[in-house]
Amino acid sequence: MKLLIAYGSQGKFFHLNEFSDALQKLGVKTMLIKDTDFSTGFPSKRPQEWFGTNKKFRKLIDEFTPDAVFIDRQSHFGIDTIKSKIPLFVLLRGHYWSEIEWAKKTLYKGPIMRSVIWFRNKIAEKCFRDATAILPICKYLENIVKEHHPKQETFPFLEGINAEHWYNVEGMKLKHPCVGLLQGADWWGKTKEMLILKKVMDELPNVNFYWVGDGVYREKIISELEKFENFNWLGHLQYPEKVREFLSEIDIYALVSGMDLAPLTLKEAQLMEKPVIATDTGGISEMMQDNETGFLVEEGNANDLIDKISILLNDKKLALQMGKSGRQFVIKTFSWDVIAKRFLDYAKNRLKINLD
Repeated sequence: MKLLIAYGSQGKFFHLNEFSDALQKLGVKTMLIKDTDFSTGFPSKRPQEWFGTNKKFRKLIDEFTPDAVFIDRQSHFGIDTIKSKIPLFVLLRGHYWSEIEWAKKTLYKGPIMRSVIWFRNKIAEKCFRDATAILPICKYLENIVKEHHPKQETFPFLEGINAEHWYNVEGMKLKHPCVGLLQGADWWGKTKEMLILKKVMDELPNVNFYWVGDGVYREKIISELEKFENFNWLGHLQYPEKVREFLSEIDIYALVSGMDLAPLTLKEAQLMEKPVIATDTGGISEMMQDNETGFLVEEGNANDLIDKISILLNDKKLALQMGKSGRQFVIKTFSWDVIAKRFLDYAKNRLKINLD
């Protein structure tokens, strides 16, 4: 089988490259490319791409002749694939429809940006509607997809991770005891939950909180949290080297989120044998084991978060045990070898072709 894999942002190259490598071990011929290098159009942040043609796309298809195409965002590349009648698998990482509504309420209120959203949504919905299958990144998201496209084929794609990249290193020095947060701030529906940290930090003045992350809502969060002496913002860290140093140093990893589906950092923290605490929302409960690898806490409940942090800081034996259980859980459930084999078995069935 030949699978063409197209990624959208450079940040996703690292992970899809590992997926590609795992498939190649199973005998699949893959090619990993950036979607906008071969297919562009309106809307785009770069005006020169508004009137793009698909000549590069056609040349790519003619030369590689894929049996199927795998994309990680809804784009012109996906539309060109559909027009070419090539089987298309669409990876869906986020709660697309909720993100659209939040964007309208916050960043894109003006008529021009509303028009941009309309055009992008038109492209996305065609990709969803006409794809061979949508691959939501967790079972929770699969239920959301079914609400919007009840007749579409779906297959949960639990994004993998390579445990070999996650091991303890020295380099970063933080003040202990400390809780580390590693999450972006680009969607208010997700980011707003961080504001409960105001009460948490006030109640736990001797615990240091370090946030690694950035995004359009960064200042909205920092302006509220920087009032506390035990809050520290570290900005963006180089991935994976500096992220590995950060996770090596923290005592507890916390994911304080109003919505998350399959957060990679939650898996990474468990591979680093850190006890984890995460908001019980979206697909987060699928990425960890409550009371085994860490604790789930109620959304909006600062007291619940305070209690769980206190338990882990006061019970070192429990924290150590949860950390070790977390690494084993992630290796068993999310290794790329496991994920690639699941996808290949599904593709074989769906496309009805011989992949042996």
